[in-house]
Amino acid sequence: MASSSCTRVLLLCCGSFNPITNMHLRMFEIAKDYLHRTGNYKVLGGIISPVNDAYGKKDLIDSVHRLEMCRLALQSSDWIKVDSWECEQNKWHPTAKVLKHHQQTTPAKYTTNKDAQSRGVKRRRPNQGESTQAQDQIEGDIEIKLLCGADLLESFAVPGLWSDQDMEYIVNKHGLVVITREGSNPHKFVYESDVLYRNSTNIHIVTEWIYNEVSSTRIRRALSRNESIRYLVPDPVVQYIKSNELYHKDNNKYQKTMQGCCLCVFIHAFQVCWQGFVK
Repeated sequence: MASSSCTRVLLLCCGSFNPITNMHLRMFEIAKDYLHRTGNYKVLGGIISPVNDAYGKKDLIDSVHRLEMCRLALQSSDWIKVDSWECEQNKWHPTAKVLKHHQQTTPAKYTTNKDAQSRGVKRRRPNQGESTQAQDQIEGDIEIKLLCGADLLESFAVPGLWSDQDMEYIVNKHGLVVITREGSNPHKFVYESDVLYRNSTNIHIVTEWIYNEVSSTRIRRALSRNESIRYLVPDPVVQYIKSNELYHKDNNKYQKTMQGCCLCVFIHAFQVCWQGFVK
């Protein structure tokens, strides 16, 4: 059990969750176990933050559905929550800005007056203009770490995808908890990146020995082929997908859309021909 002197941590996972899978939930449990085993951290909670619709990723369905599926998936969890702030913004925000938002607003939800007093922290509202660091101290030094898979770590090496400033902020000010996948070599990517290597002490690489290669991409592919996804995603999510006819290329909504498109094309072609006839 973590002692009172341990650094208190919130795990934040950003992504599409399109749809959320059992592996997303497993990542939180794996990270929590690892951090507690070190004896240096106490995990207070987990946060799932689905990406904004404006991110523009291929096959990304409306955030209304993705948020609801996350809520349904987390019904059985007493420490992981879904947060809608990122989805509710009028534009897409990079991960660094999402982390800043949660560092400034979320710790207060996990710090009670009794807890703050026991740690010698005088809990008060931050003064206007106070730095993020000062706010962190006010809330009892709760750290928010970015929970991710090895694929996100590897994406840091993609030219132009991440700014050096954002990478430095994420790794230096917050830190990463990286869950490895079969075939990945996150240590290699840390070594080859100056930013990551310089902040390597703040990167926790966790090996998942029970390999689970479930991914949202594979789930969507299975659904598009009318294949079962049961036991790969939580049952309430399976039912929600079915009830709302999501991801199925041959579902009624898709067919109706295609029929509507064909009708529009037919009408347009008829109008063109008629205009030509009249002339």
